[in-house]
Amino acid sequence: MEFVTYEQDGFVGVVTINRPKALNALNSEVLKEIEATFDAIDLDATRAVVLTGAGDKSFVAGADIGEMSTLTKAEGEAFGKTGNDVFRKIETFPIPVIAAVNGFALGGGCEISMSCDIRICSENAIFGQPEVGLGITPGFGGTQRLARIVGVGKAKEMIYTAFNIKAEEAYRIGLVNAVYPQEELLAAAKKLANKIASNAPIAVRACKKAINEGLQVDMDQAIVVEEKAFGSCFETEDQKAGMGNFLEKDKAKKLKVVPFQNK
Repeated sequence: MEFVTYEQDGFVGVVTINRPKALNALNSEVLKEIEATFDAIDLDATRAVVLTGAGDKSFVAGADIGEMSTLTKAEGEAFGKTGNDVFRKIETFPIPVIAAVNGFALGGGCEISMSCDIRICSENAIFGQPEVGLGITPGFGGTQRLARIVGVGKAKEMIYTAFNIKAEEAYRIGLVNAVYPQEELLAAAKKLANKIASNAPIAVRACKKAINEGLQVDMDQAIVVEEKAFGSCFETEDQKAGMGNFLEKDKAKKLKVVPFQNK
């Protein structure tokens, strides 16, 4: 692929948006390659994914304004759907996805980071939804996910004013989980991914599915979603091994147990 690279590092996959001359801006081709990359990930060999941008200036600077500037209403809706479909694929991807935001995350860049399960960023990261300054609304989920993550009031302030925020403010309002020096970011993301990967993969997948689905319904229905996820774990080898190890309380033997399986 021309604009997206993929690296397998043990149980962790690393997806890098690689269009640094354009600050990793998203155009139709980049979106297509992101989708194809996620479609090609081997879910039997991968337990967590890190998504980042090439270079040390930009995660994703936004959608490609040059491509958008001449769109008609119908073409604009189609472009928005393309981006939303790709980001929704990331959001509902069976395994956790961590955004390692290494610089500008504006417009579509902020939006793709919000489609990930967890966001961490470098000290030079800048987040924002500047679309109203360009005469448009956020088009890849920004009006929906930002409010769900940081609260309605703060989301409206950021979107209505088109004001960007720095890493420290992003951390303060809960948009990111942690801030790291630029040179430590990717290693920190991989460390977090490996910590996730060390746990029972089927249980982790079930947790992601339950959280995502539960947030879309009322509490009574959400509890049922969790009950089903909880119950489904009791037919897995991981549950038997994990609880067996706990009950035996034998650390030496625990170290010799076969690692959690993807089944």
